Amino acid sequence: MNTVHVPVPTPSRIQWPSLTVALLIMVGGTLYPPLMADAAGKADHDLAMALFWAMSAGFVRGVGFVPRRRIWRVIFSGWACAGALLLASMLKLQH
Repeated sequence: MNTVHVPVPTPSRIQWPSLTVALLIMVGGTLYPPLMADAAGKADHDLAMALFWAMSAGFVRGVGFVPRRRIWRVIFSGWACAGALLLASMLKLQH
């Protein structure tokens, strides 16, 4: 008799730091859109990309979802959220 091994998913938990960052970026960008603008008032696409990456990674990891493929786990990890937030901070201070 052949048995098929079906992986049992491990229970995931909410990661509050990542989820909090994602929610703050979402609310901050909604209430104060100039957050993603440069000094001249034009959209800063690099800053927006870094913030949206931090927000996306924060939501994905924050709700406890862990992708199966390694590349997606890296892109949407808590560390990626922190790194993208650091990049956004550096870009904002640069302008």
